[in-house]
Amino acid sequence: MKRPSRPRRPLLTCNHMVAYNPPVNADAVFKALADPSRRTLLDRLFEDNGQSVTELCVGLGMTRQAVSKHLGILERANLVATLKRGRDKEHYLNPVPIHEIAERWIGKYERGRLRALHELKNKLEGKGGKGNG
Repeated sequence: MKRPSRPRRPLLTCNHMVAYNPPVNADAVFKALADPSRRTLLDRLFEDNGQSVTELCVGLGMTRQAVSKHLGILERANLVATLKRGRDKEHYLNPVPIHEIAERWIGKYERGRLRALHELKNKLEGKGGKGNG
């Protein structure tokens, strides 16, 4: 069941305070991203940021408690930030830890050079380029 669309909210908001992002704990981020259910929750927040647990449960086939548990792990990894509005708690995607992991573990390997080597390897093996096949 598809929810009615809402206006897209920014990835991380903070009205009157500066958001504090503690240093990235790579182990916690990798652990959080290892579970497909948590990746689904992050994808849902990317598509429609600022959702409550109830909203996130729609169409997932998970109990509210299971979603809350997964959100707790994502919060501890600093991948999700929350904002309380009265009795409601909104969840927001924080992409900073993922970006920092990508810079640390992918960026350092110089994507451009690796891409060129991969293309050269494919060309030499006859897998790429025009006229093959």
